[in-house]
Amino acid sequence: MPNIVAISGSTRRASFNTMLLRAAIERVPEGTTITVGSIRDIPLYDGDVEATSGIPPAVQALKDQIAGADGVLIVTPEYNNSIPGTLKNAIDWTSRPPADMARVWGGRPVGIMGATPGNGGTGLAQAAWLPVLRTLGTLPFYGARLQVSNAGSVFDAEGKLVDDKIRGLLDKYMTTFAQFVARHGPR
Repeated sequence: MPNIVAISGSTRRASFNTMLLRAAIERVPEGTTITVGSIRDIPLYDGDVEATSGIPPAVQALKDQIAGADGVLIVTPEYNNSIPGTLKNAIDWTSRPPADMARVWGGRPVGIMGATPGNGGTGLAQAAWLPVLRTLGTLPFYGARLQVSNAGSVFDAEGKLVDDKIRGLLDKYMTTFAQFVARHGPR
């Protein structure tokens, strides 16, 4: 039974990406578990802080979640045609110290999806994550894509997924990603 840790790349309470993460949890295939990892309390990376105080507790908690999971699902916004800084900062912290990067990320299956209020989906952000995932030594999932455009019409006022087409795409994504993690995840 694969265990996936899912991380929303937005800290905003009414985030479309957090809504998409919740929908993914609801659509996960039977036998797969998803736990949510948080970036909310992770400070800006500062090498001086790391040298004097070590890894902050919020970072260590996320690192332990990732290291204990069979796979990781990143639900990313797209800011200015690229990666959101808060999420990139959190991922950078999880790669510290460098000697710990392989334990946390090495060979771990990683899927990426995202939602945006604009027309472009999150394709540019998802593509921008690929060099980062390669550097971390992950195993990126290419079996399906999910780029939710016009997210304001896809979710209702309570944050529930209401679009049947996106629901079908999410079902396909979650099924194939869970299968990929079950085949390739470090157990």
